Amino acid sequence: MTGPGSARRLRVAACLSLSGRHARFGGQAALGLRVWRSLEDSAELVVADDRSDPRRLEQAMRRLRVDADVVLGPYSTQLMRGAGRSAAEAGGLVWNHGGSGDDVQAAYPGHVISVPTPAGRYAEPFLRLLAREPVRVPLLIAEGRGRFGRQVAAGADAAACGLGLETVRLGPGDRPRPAEPPGHWDLLCAGSFEEDVATVRHARGLRRPPRTVCAVAAGVSEFGRAVADPEGVFGVGQWTTGTGHGAELGPAEEDFLAAYAERTGGGVPDYPAVQAAAAAVLAVHCASLAKGSARELLWPVATALDTSTLFGRFKVDPGDGAQLAHLAVLTRWTSGRPICA
Repeated sequence: MTGPGSARRLRVAACLSLSGRHARFGGQAALGLRVWRSLEDSAELVVADDRSDPRRLEQAMRRLRVDADVVLGPYSTQLMRGAGRSAAEAGGLVWNHGGSGDDVQAAYPGHVISVPTPAGRYAEPFLRLLAREPVRVPLLIAEGRGRFGRQVAAGADAAACGLGLETVRLGPGDRPRPAEPPGHWDLLCAGSFEEDVATVRHARGLRRPPRTVCAVAAGVSEFGRAVADPEGVFGVGQWTTGTGHGAELGPAEEDFLAAYAERTGGGVPDYPAVQAAAAAVLAVHCASLAKGSARELLWPVATALDTSTLFGRFKVDPGDGAQLAHLAVLTRWTSGRPICA
């Protein structure tokens, strides 16, 4: 707590899945926020468990808005839809670090500020890699059941067409079954973590496996524990170590990594932890500049920013708050861990 005569600390609240379906990554985001808080003296942090349940999320968001200066949304495109709607109905503003769906980022202009790359642009670094291959082969795009997967797949299909790549779209639940005659093919998986793992396992077990595999799920270290041999698999994520981002705001990458390692006994964060920390950095900065926490004060300050954190670039569309500047990162599993490709 602050003492007599000292400035009041900003109250940062986050609604995250500490249990339930999305706990794998909600817990990582919560840990990232606690590490950020250990490096930031000007803010207090409260984390509420939404239990991966949209109804619990709405209840928690209502409670958090009462006392918080800034509110961070959940991890999950699905849950973030509810958080955006809740903020709009209450006339508030929520910082989106965990919902990359295109529709989520643009759905509630004036009420959602998005930090991560939108889903439709996820596949761009992998497609640029394929376009540089001397021999081009068909790319099978396996989309998941949710809107996130459809948006990643649709964006990949459109970008591949622009690069002159041949694509074949697979619907939710479809399994890659290339024809038996000799020939090479590439695979891009865009679904939930569980869907991507199942598709990669199936494809790599085929008589003629894909030449190159990229999965959204492979962008986090958990993938290596879910797949027997992840070596060589490309992943798409929002951040990884070694990208060389300079931080104009908040802690430098090396300082955050050191604090994270100290807290976890030598662990290295995945991107859910870093994007949550970046959202907190940006939210606190904007509240300080705005000298208040009302949406009417925060929105113009946030939409005018063109800056960077350890997570990378930040600049949003001033009309709807969707992220414009941040780029997805391509990784590749090498020697048992994902590294920048």
